[in-house]
Amino acid sequence: MIEITGLTKKYGSFTALDSLNLNIDKGTVFGFVGQNGAGKSTTFSILATLLAPTSGTAYVNGFNISIEPKQVRKQIGYMPDFFGVYDHLKAEEYLDFYGSSYGIEANKRKQLIPQLLELVNLSHKRDSYVDVLSRGMKQRLCLARSLIHDPEVLILDEPASGLDPRARVEMREILKELKTMGKTILISSHILPELAEMCDEIGVIDNGKLVAHGSVAEIQKQLQAEKMIVVKVFNNRKKAVQYFEDQPNVSQMDLLEDDESFQFVFNGDSEEQWHLLKEAILQDIQIVSFKEFETNLEDVFMEITKGVELV
Repeated sequence: MIEITGLTKKYGSFTALDSLNLNIDKGTVFGFVGQNGAGKSTTFSILATLLAPTSGTAYVNGFNISIEPKQVRKQIGYMPDFFGVYDHLKAEEYLDFYGSSYGIEANKRKQLIPQLLELVNLSHKRDSYVDVLSRGMKQRLCLARSLIHDPEVLILDEPASGLDPRARVEMREILKELKTMGKTILISSHILPELAEMCDEIGVIDNGKLVAHGSVAEIQKQLQAEKMIVVKVFNNRKKAVQYFEDQPNVSQMDLLEDDESFQFVFNGDSEEQWHLLKEAILQDIQIVSFKEFETNLEDVFMEITKGVELV
Protein backbone atom coordinates (compact mmCIF):
# COMPACT_ATOMS: atom_id res chain seq x y z
CA MET A 1 0.00 0.00 0.00
CA ILE A 2 2.78 2.46 0.95
CA GLU A 3 6.37 1.98 -0.24
CA ILE A 4 9.03 4.47 0.81
CA THR A 5 12.59 4.21 -0.51
CA GLY A 6 15.48 6.47 0.46
CA LEU A 7 13.18 9.38 1.23
CA THR A 8 15.27 12.44 2.15
CA LYS A 9 14.45 16.08 2.80
CA LYS A 10 17.13 18.73 3.29
CA TYR A 11 16.95 22.42 4.02
CA GLY A 12 20.41 23.69 3.18
CA SER A 13 22.82 21.86 5.46
CA PHE A 14 20.00 20.63 7.74
CA THR A 15 18.61 17.16 7.07
CA ALA A 16 15.02 16.89 8.26
CA LEU A 17 14.53 13.38 6.87
CA ASP A 18 17.44 11.03 6.24
CA SER A 19 17.05 8.12 3.78
CA LEU A 20 13.77 6.75 5.14
CA ASN A 21 12.89 3.23 3.99
CA LEU A 22 9.52 1.84 5.00
CA ASN A 23 6.79 -0.48 3.69
CA ILE A 24 3.27 -0.44 5.12
CA ASP A 25 0.74 -3.09 4.09
CA LYS A 26 -2.90 -2.43 3.29
CA GLY A 27 -5.14 -2.29 6.37
CA THR A 28 -2.24 -1.59 8.75
CA VAL A 29 -2.47 1.03 11.47
CA PHE A 30 1.03 2.46 11.66
CA GLY A 31 2.14 4.74 14.48
CA PHE A 32 4.97 7.20 14.04
CA VAL A 33 6.74 7.95 17.31
CA GLY A 34 9.25 10.73 17.79
CA GLN A 35 9.96 13.97 19.56
CA ASN A 36 9.04 17.33 18.02
CA GLY A 37 11.26 17.95 15.02
CA ALA A 38 12.15 14.29 14.57
CA GLY A 39 10.76 14.12 11.01
CA LYS A 40 7.19 12.85 11.46
CA SER A 41 5.38 15.84 9.95
CA THR A 42 7.96 16.11 7.17
CA THR A 43 7.28 12.50 6.19
CA PHE A 44 3.52 13.00 6.29
CA SER A 45 3.71 16.22 4.24
CA ILE A 46 5.76 14.47 1.56
CA LEU A 47 3.33 11.54 1.40
CA ALA A 48 0.46 14.02 1.12
CA THR A 49 2.28 15.63 -1.87
CA LEU A 50 2.47 18.96 -0.03
CA LEU A 51 6.26 18.87 0.18
CA ALA A 52 8.72 17.67 -2.45
CA PRO A 53 11.48 15.34 -1.28
CA THR A 54 15.11 16.22 -1.92
CA SER A 55 15.74 12.65 -3.01
CA GLY A 56 14.16 9.23 -2.80
CA THR A 57 10.62 8.29 -3.67
CA ALA A 58 7.38 6.90 -2.29
CA TYR A 59 4.35 5.13 -3.71
CA VAL A 60 0.83 5.28 -2.32
CA ASN A 61 -1.40 2.47 -3.59
CA GLY A 62 0.90 2.14 -6.59
CA PHE A 63 1.07 5.84 -7.48
CA ASN A 64 4.33 7.78 -7.39
CA ILE A 65 4.09 10.86 -5.14
CA SER A 66 6.35 12.93 -7.41
CA ILE A 67 5.10 11.84 -10.84
CA GLU A 68 1.39 11.24 -10.09
CA PRO A 69 0.47 13.66 -7.27
CA LYS A 70 -3.16 14.07 -8.39
CA GLN A 71 -3.71 10.32 -8.26
CA VAL A 72 -2.02 10.13 -4.86
CA ARG A 73 -4.34 12.81 -3.47
CA LYS A 74 -7.34 10.70 -4.47
CA GLN A 75 -5.94 7.85 -2.38
CA ILE A 76 -5.32 9.76 0.84
CA GLY A 77 -7.20 11.67 3.49
CA TYR A 78 -4.81 14.05 5.20
CA MET A 79 -5.37 15.59 8.62
CA PRO A 80 -2.49 17.95 9.48
CA ASP A 81 -1.45 18.86 13.00
CA PHE A 82 -2.72 22.41 12.42
CA PHE A 83 -5.78 22.80 10.24
CA GLY A 84 -8.11 25.63 9.39
CA VAL A 85 -11.87 25.59 9.68
CA TYR A 86 -14.41 28.00 8.24
CA ASP A 87 -16.05 29.45 11.31
CA HIS A 88 -19.08 30.89 9.56
CA LEU A 89 -20.18 27.56 8.15
CA LYS A 90 -22.30 24.97 9.90
CA ALA A 91 -20.78 21.51 10.35
CA GLU A 92 -22.95 20.07 7.59
CA GLU A 93 -22.13 22.98 5.27
CA TYR A 94 -18.42 22.56 6.00
CA LEU A 95 -18.47 18.94 4.83
CA ASP A 96 -20.68 19.82 1.86
CA PHE A 97 -18.11 22.41 0.75
CA TYR A 98 -15.29 19.87 0.81
CA GLY A 99 -17.41 17.22 -0.83
CA SER A 100 -18.12 19.63 -3.66
CA SER A 101 -14.39 20.43 -3.91
CA TYR A 102 -13.75 16.73 -4.50
CA GLY A 103 -16.34 16.69 -7.28
CA ILE A 104 -18.87 14.58 -5.38
CA GLU A 105 -22.38 15.07 -6.79
CA ALA A 106 -24.96 16.87 -4.65
CA ASN A 107 -27.28 13.86 -4.31
CA LYS A 108 -24.42 11.66 -3.15
CA ARG A 109 -23.24 14.33 -0.69
CA LYS A 110 -26.70 14.41 0.90
CA GLN A 111 -26.42 10.69 1.63
CA LEU A 112 -22.75 10.71 2.59
CA ILE A 113 -22.55 13.65 5.01
CA PRO A 114 -25.04 12.30 7.61
CA GLN A 115 -23.11 9.00 7.59
CA LEU A 116 -19.81 10.78 8.22
CA LEU A 117 -21.28 12.90 11.01
CA GLU A 118 -22.61 9.75 12.63
CA LEU A 119 -19.22 8.05 12.32
CA VAL A 120 -17.48 10.88 14.17
CA ASN A 121 -20.31 11.30 16.70
CA LEU A 122 -21.37 14.74 15.48
CA SER A 123 -24.88 14.07 14.18
CA HIS A 124 -26.31 16.26 16.93
CA LYS A 125 -24.07 19.15 15.81
CA ARG A 126 -24.90 19.10 12.12
CA ASP A 127 -26.57 22.55 12.30
CA SER A 128 -24.04 24.08 14.70
CA TYR A 129 -21.56 26.65 13.46
CA VAL A 130 -17.99 25.44 13.42
CA ASP A 131 -16.74 28.28 15.62
CA VAL A 132 -18.90 27.15 18.57
CA LEU A 133 -17.62 23.57 18.51
CA SER A 134 -15.15 22.37 21.12
CA ARG A 135 -11.60 21.54 20.07
CA GLY A 136 -12.38 17.82 20.21
CA MET A 137 -15.43 18.30 17.99
CA LYS A 138 -13.40 20.33 15.51
CA GLN A 139 -10.81 17.53 15.43
CA ARG A 140 -13.51 14.99 14.67
CA LEU A 141 -15.04 17.25 12.03
CA CYS A 142 -11.65 17.54 10.35
CA LEU A 143 -11.37 13.76 10.42
CA ALA A 144 -14.77 13.52 8.73
CA ARG A 145 -13.52 16.02 6.15
CA SER A 146 -10.53 13.79 5.39
CA LEU A 147 -12.92 10.88 4.80
CA ILE A 148 -15.30 12.71 2.46
CA HIS A 149 -13.89 11.08 -0.70
CA ASP A 150 -13.55 7.60 0.86
CA PRO A 151 -9.73 7.40 0.68
CA GLU A 152 -7.80 4.17 1.01
CA VAL A 153 -5.17 5.80 3.26
CA LEU A 154 -5.53 8.17 6.21
CA ILE A 155 -2.57 10.31 7.25
CA LEU A 156 -3.27 11.79 10.68
CA ASP A 157 -0.65 14.11 12.14
CA GLU A 158 -1.12 14.46 15.92
CA PRO A 159 -4.93 13.96 15.83
CA ALA A 160 -5.14 13.88 19.64
CA SER A 161 -3.04 17.01 20.17
CA GLY A 162 -4.55 19.36 22.75
CA LEU A 163 -7.54 17.14 23.49
CA ASP A 164 -8.81 16.44 26.99
CA PRO A 165 -8.89 12.78 28.17
CA ARG A 166 -12.52 12.23 27.17
CA ALA A 167 -11.98 13.66 23.70
CA ARG A 168 -8.88 11.47 23.25
CA VAL A 169 -10.91 8.37 24.12
CA GLU A 170 -13.58 9.38 21.59
CA MET A 171 -10.93 9.90 18.90
CA ARG A 172 -9.34 6.54 19.68
CA GLU A 173 -12.69 4.75 19.37
CA ILE A 174 -13.32 6.35 15.98
CA LEU A 175 -9.91 5.23 14.74
CA LYS A 176 -10.65 1.69 15.90
CA GLU A 177 -13.84 1.77 13.84
CA LEU A 178 -11.93 3.01 10.79
CA LYS A 179 -9.48 0.17 11.27
CA THR A 180 -12.33 -2.37 11.08
CA MET A 181 -13.34 -0.73 7.79
CA GLY A 182 -9.97 -1.73 6.32
CA LYS A 183 -8.44 1.73 6.12
CA THR A 184 -4.67 2.01 6.09
CA ILE A 185 -3.88 4.57 8.79
CA LEU A 186 -0.67 6.46 9.50
CA ILE A 187 -0.84 8.29 12.78
CA SER A 188 1.60 10.26 14.90
CA SER A 189 1.08 11.22 18.50
CA HIS A 190 2.98 12.55 21.48
CA ILE A 191 0.61 10.56 23.71
CA LEU A 192 2.69 7.44 23.26
CA PRO A 193 0.81 4.78 25.28
CA GLU A 194 -2.33 5.39 23.24
CA LEU A 195 -0.51 4.48 20.03
CA ALA A 196 0.32 1.07 21.45
CA GLU A 197 -3.37 0.33 21.95
CA MET A 198 -4.44 1.03 18.39
CA CYS A 199 -1.39 0.36 16.18
CA ASP A 200 -0.32 -2.84 14.45
CA GLU A 201 3.18 -1.44 13.92
CA ILE A 202 5.18 1.50 15.14
CA GLY A 203 8.18 3.32 13.75
CA VAL A 204 10.48 5.27 16.03
CA ILE A 205 12.06 8.23 14.24
CA ASP A 206 14.83 10.34 15.71
CA ASN A 207 16.78 13.15 14.05
CA GLY A 208 15.22 12.26 10.71
CA LYS A 209 16.20 8.58 10.87
CA LEU A 210 14.04 5.54 11.46
CA VAL A 211 15.76 3.91 14.44
CA ALA A 212 13.26 1.09 15.09
CA HIS A 213 10.33 -0.51 13.29
CA GLY A 214 7.99 -3.35 14.18
CA SER A 215 5.19 -4.22 16.56
CA VAL A 216 5.43 -2.86 20.09
CA ALA A 217 5.98 -6.41 21.37
CA GLU A 218 8.78 -7.04 18.86
CA ILE A 219 10.60 -3.86 19.76
CA GLN A 220 10.19 -4.53 23.47
CA LYS A 221 11.60 -8.03 22.97
CA GLN A 222 14.64 -6.65 21.17
CA LEU A 223 15.32 -4.21 23.96
CA GLN A 224 14.57 -6.22 27.05
CA ALA A 225 17.34 -8.67 27.71
CA GLU A 226 16.75 -7.50 31.27
CA LYS A 227 13.31 -7.66 32.86
CA MET A 228 11.86 -5.71 35.76
CA ILE A 229 10.16 -8.10 38.21
CA VAL A 230 7.72 -6.83 40.83
CA VAL A 231 7.08 -9.09 43.86
CA LYS A 232 4.50 -8.77 46.64
CA VAL A 233 4.74 -10.93 49.76
CA PHE A 234 2.31 -11.73 52.57
CA ASN A 235 4.80 -11.01 55.36
CA ASN A 236 8.54 -10.89 56.19
CA ARG A 237 9.60 -8.77 53.24
CA LYS A 238 13.13 -8.60 54.66
CA LYS A 239 13.57 -12.38 54.31
CA ALA A 240 12.18 -12.32 50.77
CA VAL A 241 14.44 -9.45 49.71
CA GLN A 242 17.49 -11.21 51.11
CA TYR A 243 16.65 -14.39 49.23
CA PHE A 244 16.27 -12.66 45.86
CA GLU A 245 19.36 -10.48 46.35
CA ASP A 246 21.44 -13.65 46.81
CA GLN A 247 20.29 -15.16 43.50
CA PRO A 248 22.27 -14.98 40.24
CA ASN A 249 20.92 -12.68 37.51
CA VAL A 250 19.24 -10.41 40.11
CA SER A 251 20.30 -6.77 40.49
CA GLN A 252 19.00 -3.28 41.28
CA MET A 253 16.75 -4.23 44.19
CA ASP A 254 14.27 -1.49 45.18
CA LEU A 255 11.76 -1.49 48.02
CA LEU A 256 8.29 -0.15 47.21
CA GLU A 257 6.19 2.05 49.45
CA ASP A 258 3.51 -0.43 50.56
CA ASP A 259 5.84 -2.39 52.93
CA GLU A 260 4.93 -5.65 51.15
CA SER A 261 6.39 -5.16 47.68
CA PHE A 262 9.76 -4.79 46.02
CA GLN A 263 11.20 -4.92 42.53
CA PHE A 264 14.44 -5.96 40.90
CA VAL A 265 16.07 -6.38 37.51
CA PHE A 266 16.36 -9.97 36.31
CA ASN A 267 18.79 -10.86 33.53
CA GLY A 268 17.76 -14.36 32.53
CA ASP A 269 15.46 -16.35 30.28
CA SER A 270 11.97 -17.68 31.02
CA GLU A 271 13.20 -21.02 32.37
CA GLU A 272 15.58 -19.31 34.79
CA GLN A 273 12.77 -17.01 35.87
CA TRP A 274 10.54 -20.04 36.59
CA HIS A 275 13.27 -21.67 38.68
CA LEU A 276 13.73 -18.42 40.59
CA LEU A 277 10.07 -18.40 41.59
CA LYS A 278 9.96 -22.14 42.28
CA GLU A 279 12.94 -21.97 44.67
CA ALA A 280 11.45 -18.96 46.45
CA ILE A 281 8.30 -20.95 47.22
CA LEU A 282 10.39 -23.91 48.43
CA GLN A 283 12.19 -21.48 50.74
CA ASP A 284 8.78 -20.63 52.26
CA ILE A 285 8.75 -17.11 50.81
CA GLN A 286 5.07 -16.26 51.02
CA ILE A 287 4.55 -14.70 47.60
CA VAL A 288 1.23 -13.06 46.82
CA SER A 289 2.18 -11.93 43.32
CA PHE A 290 5.23 -12.24 41.07
CA LYS A 291 4.97 -10.42 37.77
CA GLU A 292 7.04 -8.93 35.02
CA PHE A 293 6.63 -5.18 34.73
CA GLU A 294 5.01 -4.31 31.40
CA THR A 295 7.00 -1.71 29.50
CA ASN A 296 4.83 0.88 27.79
CA LEU A 297 5.57 2.73 24.58
CA GLU A 298 7.10 5.68 26.39
CA ASP A 299 9.63 3.35 28.03
CA VAL A 300 10.41 1.83 24.64
CA PHE A 301 10.94 5.24 23.07
CA MET A 302 13.21 6.43 25.87
CA GLU A 303 15.28 3.24 25.71
CA ILE A 304 15.67 3.33 21.93
CA THR A 305 16.72 6.97 21.83
CA LYS A 306 18.90 6.78 24.93
CA GLY A 307 22.30 8.20 24.18
CA VAL A 308 21.28 9.58 20.80
CA GLU A 309 22.61 13.10 20.33
CA LEU A 310 19.67 15.46 20.01
CA VAL A 311 19.70 18.64 17.95
